[in-house]
Amino acid sequence: MNDALMKEYEKTFMEKVAVIHAAFDEKPHTVAFVMVDKNLSDLEKCEEAFMKTNTIEDAWWVNDGVEYVGSEPTCRSTSTDDFVLVGNTKYKCSRIGWEKV
Repeated sequence: MNDALMKEYEKTFMEKVAVIHAAFDEKPHTVAFVMVDKNLSDLEKCEEAFMKTNTIEDAWWVNDGVEYVGSEPTCRSTSTDDFVLVGNTKYKCSRIGWEKV
């Protein structure tokens, strides 16, 4: 698919959410922007962002739909006590599910 069609597809069907690492760091910082389906609920968007920013078989920062913006060449996976920002709403990753902050 050419770049113009891909951009139009993303604008129509996708939404960019921010992944913010805070769990093991002195100061929270954005590490990635992740493209998720616009039609998902906020909690489903958080789950997709979590999945895409966890290393399973390959380093997560090379996953499709992930724009890595961390300050280091590598980065840990998203974890409990990290955040996902969906629009203007921030969600904290808890031990089970997500909490609106």
